[in-house]
Formats: sequence, C-alpha cells, structure tokens
Amino acid sequence: MPTGLKATSSVVAIGFNVDESGANTFTQSTVDLNLSPLDREVFVVLSIDMDPSAPDAVPGVTTTTNASLTATSQVGIQTLANSNCLAVARLDIKSNAAFAAAPGAPFTRQSNEAPSTRLDYIGIIATNDFFIQIQGTGNVNTKSCSGKMYGYRAKASADIFAALVQSEVLSA
Repeated sequence: MPTGLKATSSVVAIGFNVDESGANTFTQSTVDLNLSPLDREVFVVLSIDMDPSAPDAVPGVTTTTNASLTATSQVGIQTLANSNCLAVARLDIKSNAAFAAAPGAPFTRQSNEAPSTRLDYIGIIATNDFFIQIQGTGNVNTKSCSGKMYGYRAKASADIFAALVQSEVLSA
C-alpha cells in the first residue's frame, strides 16, 4: 500500500463503456467514482482491462480503433506519455492499394492489463471521475470500448491528498 494511504474498501471492479458518436469521431465518456473529497478519499488503481471493438476491414484502407483511459478530461486520444493516462488500447488493420483484393493484416497494441507483480498500484485517482476515450480511423461503422478498472478506495493524509489533487488537476 502506498505511504500516506489507508485502504477503506476491498478490491472492487468498476465497469465502463464508451461508444463513438459517429464513425471516426473522438468521443469521451465520464465515469463517476463517487469519492468523498471531505474524507480525502482516493481510488488506487490496480489494473485495467480494456476491450475496444475491432476496426472495419476495408480493402485498401488502414483502419484503427484507439482507446485511452485517463484521470482527467481530454480532447483527443492519449498515450502513456501523458501522466494522467492510465491505459491505452489500439487495434489496427494495415492495408494499402496492394491489398485491394484482401482486407489486410491485423495488429493489436494494449498496455498491460495487470501490473508487474513488483508494483503496488498503477495509478491513484484523487478527483471524483475518470474518463474513457474512443476514436476510430478509416472505419465505416462506429466503434466502442468497454472494460473494467480494478482497485480500492483509500483515505489519504491531508498533505498527500492535497498533493495528489493538485498534481492531477494541474497536469490536465
């Protein structure tokens, strides 16, 4: 357990889903954690399982489905380089004019669903919400991403809580 935190729940799984508002359109969904800021409550993230829908197989066109999960609201799909990004998932079907008669070759990219056994946690969410983003490229149909985030509620000391909230909000 991280220093300065005291667990107040057992491990819980929080489900989430986001659907594109239109094909190849960035869409974000907000998931409320119902944390109590008066009690300095935070959510300690242990692992995340993301399941984006497959991109469309369009001969001669590279298609993708990209998803990210962040602690703060975003205006586009994020990468793990963003300190508020906790997980990413990407599915590709690579194709070009040479593959016009065939749909192409599939590729998958996803951050670890479970942390290394040497890690106590993969992130701490200090504000009340987390955000899931989706955006396809080159698809005919809308895409979606569903999944689960596993973690537990904890109470932070006053100085740790203030530092976590400030860091999360200022880095948004």
